[in-house]
Amino acid sequence: MLYAAVAARSFRRYATYRIATASGVFTNTVFGFIIAYTYIALWTERPHLGSYDLPQALTYAWTGQALLAATGLLMGGGMDDLQERIRSGDIAVDLHRPADLQLWWLAADLGRAAFQLIGRGLLPMAVGTLVFPSALPASAATWLLFLLSVALGVVVGFALRYLVALTSFWLLDGAGVSMVAGLLCMFCSGMVLPLNVFPGAFGEVVRMLPWSSMLQVPADVLLGVHDGAGVAGALAFQAGWAAVLLAAGRLLQSVATRKVVVQGG
Repeated sequence: MLYAAVAARSFRRYATYRIATASGVFTNTVFGFIIAYTYIALWTERPHLGSYDLPQALTYAWTGQALLAATGLLMGGGMDDLQERIRSGDIAVDLHRPADLQLWWLAADLGRAAFQLIGRGLLPMAVGTLVFPSALPASAATWLLFLLSVALGVVVGFALRYLVALTSFWLLDGAGVSMVAGLLCMFCSGMVLPLNVFPGAFGEVVRMLPWSSMLQVPADVLLGVHDGAGVAGALAFQAGWAAVLLAAGRLLQSVATRKVVVQGG
């Protein structure tokens, strides 16, 4: 009940920033149009690039805009607050609470992601579907599997950002690490281009990295790229990375909190 309450309060917190949400919807929609027209030019020259036809490619582009804030593809998503609490020393108060630090922030991130998916994801996706050809599924089961894949992608995104935030225990300012992590995430998640377009061994490697769980895998589930067994494998891939990264975060947290040094405040 504690963590459910944390998630609910996080949802309500982000719901109060209505102007920021409207600005985010506008920004996602504008960038969606830019990326969509870029994809149209690219797929006109190279039909079936990455095994996608044009409607699938355009649906992929708008799925990326819908998940941009929810899965934290820019590596922000509330972990700036954790970094600041570590820097100021307020993290010492958090460590004395009768609650698990990682689960507390995970619950908060799930609440944040739920609002961002509804508040900033649905409208740009709807606009893209109305204006451009799309390949959205008609099956309710596919949509349910997509939402499950998105949830796993959110957990993977949180686990990656949590690891980045914990570096602030050793660094005076984690902004540099966050910037590098954000650039890496944008490329390796498929935000710049679908990972399916990368050829050879490089493409195989980048699709096996955890960042692909944040966009490429959910998008492929939505587009019906995988069959029944393939969908199960894709979800297992995401769940496996979520478990590994959460375990790594717990281990790094244990190392970091053996001795808390207040750096400021």
